[in-house]
Amino acid sequence: MGKISLSQDLGIDLGTANTLVFVNGKGVVVREPTVVAKNIQTDDVEAVGSSAHNMIGRTPGNISVVRPLKDGVIADYDTTAIMMKYFIKKAMRIRSFLARKPNVMICVPSGITMVEERAVVDATKQAGAKEAFPIAEPFSAAIGAGLPVWEPTGSMIVDIGGGTTEVAVISLGGVVTSKSVRTAGDEMDDSITNYIRRHYNLMIGERSAESIKMDIGVAGEVVENVEIDIRGRDLLTGLPKTITITSGEIAVSLRDTVESIVEAVKDTLEKTPPELAADIMDRGIVLSGGGALLQNLDKVISEETEMPVFVTDDPLESVANGTGKSLEYIQHFRSHPNVSSQSMFE
Repeated sequence: MGKISLSQDLGIDLGTANTLVFVNGKGVVVREPTVVAKNIQTDDVEAVGSSAHNMIGRTPGNISVVRPLKDGVIADYDTTAIMMKYFIKKAMRIRSFLARKPNVMICVPSGITMVEERAVVDATKQAGAKEAFPIAEPFSAAIGAGLPVWEPTGSMIVDIGGGTTEVAVISLGGVVTSKSVRTAGDEMDDSITNYIRRHYNLMIGERSAESIKMDIGVAGEVVENVEIDIRGRDLLTGLPKTITITSGEIAVSLRDTVESIVEAVKDTLEKTPPELAADIMDRGIVLSGGGALLQNLDKVISEETEMPVFVTDDPLESVANGTGKSLEYIQHFRSHPNVSSQSMFE
């Protein structure tokens, strides 16, 4: 206590939909959409984060709004580096002029290749990090959810983000078995968009689909059928049109996506050693990530697996909080580059 740190280390949850930055000692200080607006004529970046997200579907011809990450991995390297530089600078706005470059703990999906992981590390260093340490997303989510990841007991986490759903069984500081599927929040939005286009000949935007999912999205059977009005462009006349849609219809549109997530959970359970499976039966399965907020999803997974399922207290920030908390173990990550996929106690 009382020691002044010249380096404010950071934990970054670089998600397909949102990026969160955790500053050591301060918690999550940045939470913005992973979106960049670029001028396609000059290649200049016009806006990053929330201000770029507000431009989606509303830009003139010379401005393109892009998501530099696709399915949890970098699709546009240079744009990602510029975006991360902006987020790091914003997170470290209040700091000593003597402060050194920060060490950064950054989340990566458990299913990515070494080349994709290297791209994330390089982009983080290019954005201003002194050192960058990748940590598997489900491992970080488990730490953020308060699961006993360092103990010899099985914990199961299902992290449903924007681009990927990460399912993992963790014990003794390592991922014992995991599955990463590129079916998550964005896929849900696409399913809603496609359903409305097919059944109503109505084209809606990305932001409208997300709002519908958040307002009346539901998994499994609908108990109370809620109606909302939505606006879009009629594909037959080309004119604006308003329709009324029910939560029952949205549940039908999301059926395949929910099924894929349930299958990923089942596949992971089938590969889990018996002793750890017994621990999970006792402790239950924990859901995190924005997708965990989908109404009834916990009940559907519980019915399918016959296990208790819980949503963590703060699903949107659990990965970022876990990334930040893992900064305490930075020496272990320095000596065990793949600490999140092997036991720390080898």
